[in-house]
Amino acid sequence: MLTRKLIESGAYLDHFRGLDPAICWDDERQARSLAETLAAAPSQDTGIWIFGYGSLIWNPMLCFDERHWATLPGWQRSFSLGMVAGRGSPEQPGRMLAVQPGDSIRGVALRLIGAQAHDELRLLWRREMPTGAYLPTWDTAVLDDGRRVVSLVFAANADHPMHAVDSSVATVAPLVAAASGPYGSNAEYVLRLDDELVAARATDAYVHSLASAVRALTP
Repeated sequence: MLTRKLIESGAYLDHFRGLDPAICWDDERQARSLAETLAAAPSQDTGIWIFGYGSLIWNPMLCFDERHWATLPGWQRSFSLGMVAGRGSPEQPGRMLAVQPGDSIRGVALRLIGAQAHDELRLLWRREMPTGAYLPTWDTAVLDDGRRVVSLVFAANADHPMHAVDSSVATVAPLVAAASGPYGSNAEYVLRLDDELVAARATDAYVHSLASAVRALTP
């Protein structure tokens, strides 16, 4: 399982060292991306919020002072990111989750603690952007208590070489069922996500269909 210690130590990045250097982002490139993202942030006084739609739901590894279930209009989940490290390998690639334009999704909004926000964002970039496969985007999430907060969401980067156009259940399920890596199987990720969403009464039809297909393909 991925832990904060593995990310902070840099050990997490070791699994990406054998990839094409053109897509492996070092700390300097990640820092530039973070700076560009913060410079583009809308003016707000509610703090920095992160919208989690995947493992950030159950394994955020961030210091935050608020966590709420929320709705993010205009997006949908998509297992459109090829995965060759972590829960996959170059020999048996899996698929990782992203979001792309769509109707709306349910997830969790996390507000970073102000004094620690920049350090937490550096950690988040190291976790999510070792290959620059996402487009960090600002959008408005609606918390279940009615508040609207501008949040950071990691969206699919359609121009990235690891992006896959076909994220249908029929295509993705066999890849997920077969892939695994140092942090577990790809199937474990999909099934855990489905379980978390179902338990929160936030079932995602696409994820649920994929989880059902993966269960049918795995012992």
